[in-house]
Amino acid sequence: MTQMSFSSDAIEVDDALQAIELFAERGWTDGLPIIPPTEGLVADFVEALGLSPDAVLGVEPAKGVAITAEKAAINAVMAGCKPEYMPVLAAVIGAITAPEFGLHGISVSTMGAAVMIIVNGPVATDLGMNSGVSVFGPGNRANASIGRAVRLVIINVLGTRAGDLDKATIGHPGKYAWCMAENEELSPWEPVHETRGRPPGSSAVTVAAGLGPFQVGQHHDDTPERILDAFIDPLFAMGPLMEEALIVICPEHLEHFRAAGWTKAQVGGYLHENARRNVSEWTAAGRPLAEDEPEGTELVSALSSPESLVTVVAGGGGGAWSQIVPTWTHGARSMIVTKPVLA
Repeated sequence: MTQMSFSSDAIEVDDALQAIELFAERGWTDGLPIIPPTEGLVADFVEALGLSPDAVLGVEPAKGVAITAEKAAINAVMAGCKPEYMPVLAAVIGAITAPEFGLHGISVSTMGAAVMIIVNGPVATDLGMNSGVSVFGPGNRANASIGRAVRLVIINVLGTRAGDLDKATIGHPGKYAWCMAENEELSPWEPVHETRGRPPGSSAVTVAAGLGPFQVGQHHDDTPERILDAFIDPLFAMGPLMEEALIVICPEHLEHFRAAGWTKAQVGGYLHENARRNVSEWTAAGRPLAEDEPEGTELVSALSSPESLVTVVAGGGGGAWSQIVPTWTHGARSMIVTKPVLA
């Protein structure tokens, strides 16, 4: 282990249990126990990045707060990460601090969006990340601890705690940890990061301001059109003209798209064209229209364009359950960001 000089305060405790209780009492956790970030562990995690402790991984634009390798490592230790997860965490920090992601608004809004992380490329395989059964559920250390580390950084480095700056009216469990890998091996389509401009065979992370996901079941029909029709109502949960939304297609549904020879672009095109409603239905239901939204009886789509749909392949092989994940993008409050993982 390389000797490192840290800027964070050192706290003397008698044992690990005392450290765990101290961190909880001071509001330095997400409510769950943490791994005490000892100097030796933090040094190992910083060393895994090949950077100095004071290297800046990202600066949150609204507050101007720098997230350093040291601070990221401390929270990664606390979250239960392994040192080899650090390049992914560093890439996520670079993505969430991009101005277009709007991290401050996401973190403090009453809407309660969470940081959803999609990992692509060889790094996901190397870390043994889950892209299959219960992909959004518990059980995989890399998925769970990387997602949790991001939340702890938001809490401890940016000071955004629930009930303090975090004013989410309800929130959702993704605010604990929301990290997945895409099942590239199974998919007939280019993976998310390639669709978004990263080179084939590279590793990357994609982050989105995800609202509560909607699970969609279509167990009876076997054509792409009929399967996608089941997604139309959930797509309207955030109203018309979403600038970005994610659809997570499970393997059982995917096989019907593969058999029909559909491309990823056709999925977005079909839902943009067919997920439409009369604007007056929204005003009658009490939903106010944004300044840029049409009025009257015009039919408008849930998506602002076919490219607004980000299609991800993941999940278990049985059950025919897929998901729609709306994002907080109305008025360009937050845009999905993709960044490379530099291993």
